[in-house]
Amino acid sequence: MPLPRYKQINTEVTPYYHCISRCVRQSYLCGKDTRTGINYEHRRKWIQDRLHRLTQAFAIDLCAYAVMHNHIHIVLHIAKGRADSWTMDEVLLRWRMFYKCPPVVQRYLDDFDSVTLEELTELQSLSVIYRERLQSISWFMRLLNEYIARKANKEDECTGYFWERRFKSQAILDEKALASVMAYVDLNPIRAKIATTLNNSHYTSIQYRLNAKRSNKVPRFLMPFYDGKHENKVSLPFDFSDYLQLITETLTAEKSQSSRIGAKLPSRLLTKLGMTKENWQLVTSNFETLFTGPVGCPEMMNNFAKCCHRSCRPNVTNAQKYLS
Repeated sequence: MPLPRYKQINTEVTPYYHCISRCVRQSYLCGKDTRTGINYEHRRKWIQDRLHRLTQAFAIDLCAYAVMHNHIHIVLHIAKGRADSWTMDEVLLRWRMFYKCPPVVQRYLDDFDSVTLEELTELQSLSVIYRERLQSISWFMRLLNEYIARKANKEDECTGYFWERRFKSQAILDEKALASVMAYVDLNPIRAKIATTLNNSHYTSIQYRLNAKRSNKVPRFLMPFYDGKHENKVSLPFDFSDYLQLITETLTAEKSQSSRIGAKLPSRLLTKLGMTKENWQLVTSNFETLFTGPVGCPEMMNNFAKCCHRSCRPNVTNAQKYLS
């Protein structure tokens, strides 16, 4: 029986989560179906655009994503304190981007002088509910998956499930796990042979970052990497150039069927993480196989299990072996 979401997500322990949604029967409903010849490739763009739009409204940052033919990988960061700083008006406007709000909300946003004191109290209560939803991964994934399912079913002139009923989520507990899962997501299309390079890995965060870098721009919809200049800015805990070097070396090693990752050019990030090249290659190639639940060092997994009142720690042996 699947675990309730409160045992899988705890923002007091970690803000980072790896989420996966799969199409029903793992059908090719987002790419090209080789059996029927029908091309659904345009739906991958729907998902990417929806992800970007959701990050504009939610207090959730997009760290990495890959839209595959029959599933999607997303690495998210919950910026809980950000939502607390929003005014009531800002919360209502953000929520209205996706839902038709009650008439009192619509009237207030059109003419704030038209509401009574009793209605203002109701609006404040609604804003509390909406504020919580705008920092919830469950609502983020709901607004993503429902939108895509309805749009795809309308195009196909059918009804029924598009995605499997529940999305899978993994708590990412430390920097080793975060770097590993991001590399796993960014390299997924190449390993699945639907892309040959990082630059032509369409509908992925790494392609989006590389396109922005070539244009000398900041990737607007993605969480930035640490740059050493803005100490107080929320960012990923490592440098983009180091991360790019490491995944490029990982890809090169796999293509040459060599275990000597980065033999010619040692990776600073791998040294910082304290992982061996062999463990890095193994974890980033088999992340979902090695870890079915929370991912991190054994100590962090123990702490997460305790805080979420979980009686077991799945895959702690693999964590001890590869991430300790």
